[in-house]
Amino acid sequence: MRSLVARSTQTNFERSFVKSVSRHLDICYWSFVQRKKSETAPQPEPEPVVVIEPASDDSSDMEPVVGRVKWFDATRGFGFVVSDAIDGDILVHFSVLREHGRRSLPEGAVVECVPMRLDRGFQAKTIISIDVGSAVVPQPRPVRSTSKDIDRKALSDSAGEFEPVEVKWFNRVKGYGFVNRVGDPDSHDVFVHMETVRNSDIGDLQPGQRVMARIAEGKKGLTAVELHSES
Repeated sequence: MRSLVARSTQTNFERSFVKSVSRHLDICYWSFVQRKKSETAPQPEPEPVVVIEPASDDSSDMEPVVGRVKWFDATRGFGFVVSDAIDGDILVHFSVLREHGRRSLPEGAVVECVPMRLDRGFQAKTIISIDVGSAVVPQPRPVRSTSKDIDRKALSDSAGEFEPVEVKWFNRVKGYGFVNRVGDPDSHDVFVHMETVRNSDIGDLQPGQRVMARIAEGKKGLTAVELHSES
């Protein structure tokens, strides 16, 4: 009885296994058939690529115009010209000025140019002539006197005549040094600033070197306000 039950159970298991394998094979077969059909089916033609050409430049049809320089920034390398013949400013790049031997334009100069129309406005394609006769002359900046300039001038006005002095020591790195009056062993040190040396005809000061100096009484003591060589 047990053998019959076992045989019946084994038969049912085998049947279910066979059905499962058959179902799997059917799925694989139909997948293969569908893949083959997709490979052999005609492929759609690619859509043509549309290339958009830039708009044609109509600058060749524009006539030369005369305008006046509104402003020009030499650092940035461009500026603008205004003309009654065109409604809008005309950009001027420094590259169109090279043939005229210039890199900038003064404000107010009269310029004759051939403009071209761009998406952002007008730009000078060619510069025909430049007249700087009517250009605006920049006003010189007023010179402001500092407290140091006032003190230096006051010392120079109160200084005596040139007299011989001998260099005690001078340090170019520190920017100052000291000299002593010649023939006066009790002479106090006389301060010498680097700026005073630069304004003189003396290239450098060496210990023991003799030069001529104008000396004044400053807030911190004696100061040499002018120097020149003995020769």
